[in-house]
Amino acid sequence: MEKIVQEGKRLRLRQAVEADLDYITEADHRPGNAEFVMADTRETHARLMAGPDTMQLIVERKDTREAVGFLLIAGLTSPDKEMEWRRVIIDAKGQGYGHETMELVEAWAFETMKFHRAWLDCKDYNARALHVYEAAGMQREALLRETILVNGHYENLVIMAILDREYFARKKAAGKDA
Repeated sequence: MEKIVQEGKRLRLRQAVEADLDYITEADHRPGNAEFVMADTRETHARLMAGPDTMQLIVERKDTREAVGFLLIAGLTSPDKEMEWRRVIIDAKGQGYGHETMELVEAWAFETMKFHRAWLDCKDYNARALHVYEAAGMQREALLRETILVNGHYENLVIMAILDREYFARKKAAGKDA
């Protein structure tokens, strides 16, 4: 049975199941996505799906149940209540799904799961993603210079995070119930 973890206006997040592994792996490696992430194999995604500290969520349209992206979440057993959004892939670009996905994952992290902090890293040249994360209230915390070797050259990562109190303050300022 599919477990829905959060629902929005157009999208919902549901816990991925084994039948989703092909989609997850294909989305991870698809042009337009793969250059911005360290794509994993199907076997790695299957292992992560079975782990107690990680969860993969399918981002799907509510009306058609079509998958439009996925999230890889880590840190679920963190005693510090710190969640890592290790992978955020929106496969259907240019439709505002990234913004709605961030709203949903933040609500789930802070309202449902009661986490204190959520963070991610992003390649410094991924302007589209950086815009979406900043619009969602995430703050740039650090630049890790030349930290990953990709195709023979080093790339930078931007560390971004949001705290629970920042999330709730943004929600209150927007006139939404906290």
